[in-house]
Amino acid sequence: MTQTQPARPSVNFSQILQRYGTLAILVALVIVAASMSNVFLTERNILNVLRQISGTSLMAIGMLFVILTRGIDLSVGSVAALGSVLSAILIQQYGTGVSIAATLLAGAICGAICGLLVAYLRLPPFVTTLAMMTIARGLSLIVSAGQPIVMGDSGNALAAFGSGYLAGIPYPIILMIVIFLIAGSVLMFTRYGRLVKAIGSNVEAVRLSGIPVAGYIMSVYVISGILAAGAGIISASRTGVGSANIGVGAELDAIAAVVIGGASLMGGRGGAFNTFIGVIVLGIIANMMNLARVPGYHQQVFMGCIIIGAMLLQYASNWLRR
Repeated sequence: MTQTQPARPSVNFSQILQRYGTLAILVALVIVAASMSNVFLTERNILNVLRQISGTSLMAIGMLFVILTRGIDLSVGSVAALGSVLSAILIQQYGTGVSIAATLLAGAICGAICGLLVAYLRLPPFVTTLAMMTIARGLSLIVSAGQPIVMGDSGNALAAFGSGYLAGIPYPIILMIVIFLIAGSVLMFTRYGRLVKAIGSNVEAVRLSGIPVAGYIMSVYVISGILAAGAGIISASRTGVGSANIGVGAELDAIAAVVIGGASLMGGRGGAFNTFIGVIVLGIIANMMNLARVPGYHQQVFMGCIIIGAMLLQYASNWLRR
């Protein structure tokens, strides 16, 4: 009597591609960058790359939450500019704590307005957040009168955060890592995170289960607004200046990081760890082009090609799954 052998589980290439594709891109980029320049793997350069992406990373996390619900937030760059200006102005009159709290509240209000229009009035996220992008940028220019706002001595504590170190690691990098850890834990281990993903996968099924879908959708825009304002605060802390001109095109970088991280623009799929890798990938690409002295306009072309490549990788993963 022959004994049947247990069937071996088949290897699903699409799942491997989806899970490790972003990490493979990162490893390949590190190898290429290290071969191109001896400076790339130095501690100073690595910390510089991570410090530069700290603001974008906050916007990318907020964008991830929105995209998971099948939405989009085009206002993050402008809200970051508003946060930069407000923090620089308010810190001169009310101090660091009140300035940061009020700036984050302003970001939350911007997100809440978008969330209210999208979740309760069913307006298209693209158009709604495009309008908020214009409003927030205009407000930042009005408040600052179109001029950079120097924080001065009142902003010494905030400037110390932007330029300071803890155990050799810059504070903005530590904040970035903490935010990603919190976001990853929320998405993986909490009911809220599971429902956010479920809404993007099948909103009607979640609604029929008695879940207040509109409240959850509104909440992700509030999260995105708060983190975008936080990115503006980080920018002001690093430069000592609040500027209405920062964050131009930052929404595209945030979307690109989320997409490169394997999240689906159709919602329901994505994670904080892969988004973190996506942000690092963008930072490395920008750093490689700077080290190679590629002109700024050419960098935009290369960045667009990278986004297309990430979308093709995602399409290949979906095609193989079928």
